[in-house]
Amino acid sequence: MVLLCSFFTSYASGKNITETEYQQCILQAVAAADKQTTIGSIKQLCSPLAQKPAPENEHATAQTAANNTLPDTHYQLGAISSRRIEELETEFTPYVITPHHVNYFLPVLTTSGINHQAYDVIGEYQQHLENIEAKFQLSFKVPLNKHSLFVKGDGLFLAFTLESWWQVYASNISKPFRESNYTPEIFYMAPLDWHPFGGNTGFVIGLEHQSNGKTQELSRSWNRIYGHFLFEKGDFALSFRPWYRLPEKNKTYPLDPGGDDNPDIADYMGHSELTMGYRIDDFEFGLMTRHNVSTNKGAAELSITFPMWGKIRGFATFFNGYGESLIDYNYKQTRFGIGIAINNML
Repeated sequence: MVLLCSFFTSYASGKNITETEYQQCILQAVAAADKQTTIGSIKQLCSPLAQKPAPENEHATAQTAANNTLPDTHYQLGAISSRRIEELETEFTPYVITPHHVNYFLPVLTTSGINHQAYDVIGEYQQHLENIEAKFQLSFKVPLNKHSLFVKGDGLFLAFTLESWWQVYASNISKPFRESNYTPEIFYMAPLDWHPFGGNTGFVIGLEHQSNGKTQELSRSWNRIYGHFLFEKGDFALSFRPWYRLPEKNKTYPLDPGGDDNPDIADYMGHSELTMGYRIDDFEFGLMTRHNVSTNKGAAELSITFPMWGKIRGFATFFNGYGESLIDYNYKQTRFGIGIAINNML
């Protein structure tokens, strides 16, 4: 979840330090001066201290970076906008990769039943798939503008997310990667000058392609135009994300590479997603839900991150429904995974 928001910046403490040094210089010079010393010469003596820039502390640096980008209001920062301020400090640093979604590794991911039917075309391969596997996600974004485009605080981004399901415990079939989903996207985001319930709001508009990179019967993909409405207040954040699937032509024959691999995907994945996040101390909780009211199919996922050591956080997730991966878009299952993450949800 991403949101730009506003804040106040202040250098009052730094200025007080500089003014105090200047005043002390004046007082000391006056005490040591003889009768011929003029006020002008004393001021000239101490003038370098008056012009000396105030030292910046870590908080001032963060606020300076954010103030150059974010609009000025008196509303309180929330969980997402606080994260955005931290991102602004480093997103143009050459050696920093900015996270998009959560980056995690789950060495244990269980399922109520692996989707054997999807792999019938590979012969006996599906018989050796295990109900316990590993999964990891890598997700990052790259800003395309250093300065605001249309309104103060907006931004244009490229992002990429990779999800992989690894049959690391399936020794009989050389521990293959069962499924990988690739999601490149481009999106524009901006704050809104609307603060219901004392919170902050923003919106995102984007174009996304998602594919599993397979061919013929195992190929799954779709393209979406999506929007986000974002709301935050304190440690709570909410995202409503509707989308429109870009239509594709029907297959003229079963293995037609130019036809739609999954024309009924919206029946199971729906047309929108609602996500909520909440932070309590150093713990974060996330809930994702999606539902197609016409087919009564959907999914829900509950996630939690918790502190472990250094930047490494514990990560646990519980999923129930359709579409845990593209190959499983029309397959219902219950999954539980536990592992580590290197960044938070909020």
